[in-house]
Amino acid sequence: MTYQCEIKDQAAQPTLSIRTHAAVEQLPQVFGQAYGAIMQYLGELGEQPVGMPFAAYYNMDMQNLDIEIGFPVSRPLPDRGELKSGALPAGKIATTMHFGPYDSIGPAYEALTQFVQANGYAPSGAAYEFYFSEPETPPAEIQTQVMFPLLPVPQPA
Repeated sequence: MTYQCEIKDQAAQPTLSIRTHAAVEQLPQVFGQAYGAIMQYLGELGEQPVGMPFAAYYNMDMQNLDIEIGFPVSRPLPDRGELKSGALPAGKIATTMHFGPYDSIGPAYEALTQFVQANGYAPSGAAYEFYFSEPETPPAEIQTQVMFPLLPVPQPA
């Protein structure tokens, strides 16, 4: 599969999210509970998401993933318990789309990492996935955007 990668500038985007730890096999249940809790709270506030649901991965320990699960929202919203107001970072990002099952997304990460390095950047550490498909979408038709916030790589003097 060939990945179309691009670098672009992004403005900060308010979010409402839950940060937690989970093993990779627990993700479907953890995501379902988190998205449900966030949507319930947004409904109580009379708000709606303004973008696709996302997950930010702060490590790659498949038995203890440090993840933030949330939605972009129109404005900063009040925290409630584990629901926290945050933001997608402003600055340069690299992005690509993956088409297919979630468990086959590895090559998208590899392609984006190589693209970022070839263009003189480094990932900032977090990796974001935005989910464009409904839960009942057949695996072969799932669309996931992978996004890395970027750091410039210092050039040798």
